[in-house]
Amino acid sequence: MSGWFVCVCTPSTDPTNIYIYITYPVYTRMKTLLSFMHCFSNFLYSITTVRSNSDCLLLLALSRGWYKCGKWEYLREEDIFTAGMNGNGPSKLVDPLEDLVPGVGTYEDFNTIDWVREKSKDRDRHREITNKSRQSTVALLHSLCDAFSGWLLMLLVGLMSGALAGGIDIAAHWLSDLKGGVCLTDFWFNHEHCCWMSNETFQERDRCPEWQSWAELITGKSEGAFAYIMNYMMYIFWALLFSLLAVTLVRAFAPYACGSGIPEIKTILSGFIIRGYLGKWTLIIKTITLVLAVSSGLSLGKEGPLVHVACCCANILCHLFTKYRKNEAKRREVLSAAAAVGVSVAFGAPIGGVLFSLEEVSYYFPLKTLWRSFFAALVAAFTLRSINPFGNSRLVLFYVEFHAPWHLVELAPFVLLGIFGGLWGALFIRANIAWCRRRKSTRLGHYPVIEVLVVTAMTALLAFPNSYTRMSGAELISELFNDCSLLDSSQLCGYKQVTDRPAGENLYTALWQLALALIFKMLITVITFGMKVPSGLFIPSMLAYYHHDWVIFKGWCSQGADCITPGLYAMVGAAACLGGVTRMTVSLVVIMFELTGGLEYIVPLMAATMTSKWVADAFGREGIYEAHIRLNGYPFLEPKEEFEHSSLAVDVMRPRRSDPALAVLTQDGMTVGEVETLVESTHYSGFPVVVSQESQRLVGFVFRRDLLISIDNARKRQEGIVSTSQVFFSEHAPSQPPDAPPPLRLRGIMDLSPFTVTDHTPMDITVDIFRKLGLRQCLVTHNGRLLGIITKKDILKHMAQIANRDPDSILFN
Repeated sequence: MSGWFVCVCTPSTDPTNIYIYITYPVYTRMKTLLSFMHCFSNFLYSITTVRSNSDCLLLLALSRGWYKCGKWEYLREEDIFTAGMNGNGPSKLVDPLEDLVPGVGTYEDFNTIDWVREKSKDRDRHREITNKSRQSTVALLHSLCDAFSGWLLMLLVGLMSGALAGGIDIAAHWLSDLKGGVCLTDFWFNHEHCCWMSNETFQERDRCPEWQSWAELITGKSEGAFAYIMNYMMYIFWALLFSLLAVTLVRAFAPYACGSGIPEIKTILSGFIIRGYLGKWTLIIKTITLVLAVSSGLSLGKEGPLVHVACCCANILCHLFTKYRKNEAKRREVLSAAAAVGVSVAFGAPIGGVLFSLEEVSYYFPLKTLWRSFFAALVAAFTLRSINPFGNSRLVLFYVEFHAPWHLVELAPFVLLGIFGGLWGALFIRANIAWCRRRKSTRLGHYPVIEVLVVTAMTALLAFPNSYTRMSGAELISELFNDCSLLDSSQLCGYKQVTDRPAGENLYTALWQLALALIFKMLITVITFGMKVPSGLFIPSMLAYYHHDWVIFKGWCSQGADCITPGLYAMVGAAACLGGVTRMTVSLVVIMFELTGGLEYIVPLMAATMTSKWVADAFGREGIYEAHIRLNGYPFLEPKEEFEHSSLAVDVMRPRRSDPALAVLTQDGMTVGEVETLVESTHYSGFPVVVSQESQRLVGFVFRRDLLISIDNARKRQEGIVSTSQVFFSEHAPSQPPDAPPPLRLRGIMDLSPFTVTDHTPMDITVDIFRKLGLRQCLVTHNGRLLGIITKKDILKHMAQIANRDPDSILFN
């Protein structure tokens, strides 16, 4: 029927007749007078009535459209028939496939996206742009802009994240030093910058005339018991003030700004939707409260929250570009790159950030995303380097350079460090999850402000007497990582002489303080991580001390030689502990390599990291982030976890034998009212469409949200749609009585190719399909007949039952 021009005219002088003009390449124009009840061929079927005052309507069958009052709209052949049968003239049916209905194809909060549908939408969009680019120069330029938009977005993400990270580092350093005193000349300078600006000579590196402690400002004395108590009280006061501001801002403006953010980002990247988690208010509050939380002296870091900050920047900037704003799968590619940016600015490790995103957080990471992640991490690192927040021309405060080589015999202590890191990681995860579960299940969780203040008070009270717990985490790591030099005044460099390095009294005192600091940090971090303030994991570090007379050093370590680099052991110990907690391997080694700038330390780092992972995996395969995902009940299907049970799809699908029948829609025969009743009486996210209730032959699948939006839109835009209007998903409209209301066509919102498995498909194959295709549901059939449905939540519940966990811990659909 394509190719027909049809003009339907009703003369105002003779409203009982109509004139039809037809133009076709094979035929010449014909003028035919038809009465109301006359049937014209099989094309227009029959026309029972037209409006007596209607103007000439031009119908173009080739484009399936009709023109009236200067506006083209769509009209199918069966729509002409339906309009004629119901006395509505050429009133059309609304089809969401052709008329884009706002809201169709979007997702509700706490739902999983359909990766297959999103990728299909992007392919169709790209195909359309490519086809148009061959037609005109303007379309070609539009195609080039569309291709370049991804790189432009990465540039903006890198610039914005690097600038925010630089501001966070500067503000956190200043506020941390504010707890100890203030710069008299320029109060906005931290302790180090204040002393750099000093023109006077001073002996101790941390005491200059321009910087005065609170005791000096208030009492005029810097020594004595009263001055110590005054500094002690001011330290606790500032710590409580910063933590109070942080938890209050989080509770009042952005509840999602608390915690690390990496467990939620992993879940979001797997396809889950958490509205507001990456919004502008979360970004603003997270940035401010991260500075306050780190400055308060709590045992936490800013590395994890910086990943959250970078992802917030990426999500906000995605709204500037249509192809990322309207496609959830494309947006997650940008968020994967943003995770790499966050690690790049946190550790000054662009390559390590890319590998972190690939290894730890990303669910879908194509090669294109790898290139863009590298570019965004490069831009962010360059931006942070340009800001130079620490004044040392480095990206982090604890950048170090080791030059002494390591010896083969040192592999044994490196492996021992890995064993300790694995044991510590497994212990920390179990203790932290037990504490967080207690927080959720008891009244402790109802008073987050009091909890934060109590933990802050305990931390400040116990941290101030020890210089290694009083300083910030980044300063402590810098202190431990650095190798001693002639001009180094640190207590850890308190040797009696430089050549042989025998230990002095200050060194023994420092070792005791460091051991107490390690125990304190291990205990306090367990209860700090997970509170309602931004909190990243603190990296526990270790210190090595040796003497050349020890048995293991005799024979290969000559007297007077620097055989051991204590800072290297601290770095390897830190990597082992962090690897045991997070189970990171490749990315962690590269991050540490970028921190030291020495290729020769790759082997010690690899040995310690792999050992820590093996030891920790012996007690449980979950890292800290996966454990928090399971604790919060997020529907995350871990790609690293193997499914070893021999169950079948029929064992997991719903409905079970004792459950009511599966709620389905038929392709025709249901009214709008019946569909709305079915939707309102259930809580399902979608419904299978079958030929009939008797045959149960599968036709397609339709999402609940799309169904409700399309019905509501049709009531507004299509005349005559009432509760008794028939709903059909088929290609052609079913026959109706002449006095029936117009039907509603919803074929456009139906997925005509839903993923299906047979009832005897092994569940390990089904789980792999869900993981690799990112499905949210899969239909189960037997000889083409619909039997049931398997959702991601069903799989997670089944896996929880196999692992003897509570299946109801999966909270979200």
